[in-house]
Amino acid sequence: MSWPRYKRAPAEAVHGEHRDQRDAAEMPVVLPHVVMDITIEGQMTVTVDGAPHEPEPFAPPWGREDFARILDQLTEQYRSPVRVELREADGTAFTDIITPGKRRRPDPEPEKPVPPVNGLLTLHSAGFVPGEDVAVAVVIAHADAAGDGTARGLLTRDQLAASPTREVILLGRVSGAVTIGHAK
Repeated sequence: MSWPRYKRAPAEAVHGEHRDQRDAAEMPVVLPHVVMDITIEGQMTVTVDGAPHEPEPFAPPWGREDFARILDQLTEQYRSPVRVELREADGTAFTDIITPGKRRRPDPEPEKPVPPVNGLLTLHSAGFVPGEDVAVAVVIAHADAAGDGTARGLLTRDQLAASPTREVILLGRVSGAVTIGHAK
């Protein structure tokens, strides 16, 4: 007489296991759906599953040249492939599934030499409220305000990395308007 090579599970466990597997098999796999519409001028709007996906604050509107960067960001954010639909202004469309690139450890940054602290430069001014928090900023660029009175400061990541607080100050030389915020 031969013995079975396996142990039988109770009927409830078997049916329950098959039911769970069947339910999981019936659920469809859904990838994030990215739609990119490009205008004749080359500007691009992006939606993910129907919700607008906007550029970072203070960043210029997206253009055709941002295609790869946006897809890299989205595949990294969702950590999964995304279904992409690119619609051109002339009516042509392109559809594909983009998979995330391999994650690799970044190379360690070389240590930057620390400048000697043998003399500090100062700027002294009056007119502040006693005890007021006063931001110290170095102007590295200028921008023009748009026709509607809005302004946008554009910085490279290296320029922003030089700031320990990562704050950006927009100061209107004529209006005196001041905006202090964190660029993203």
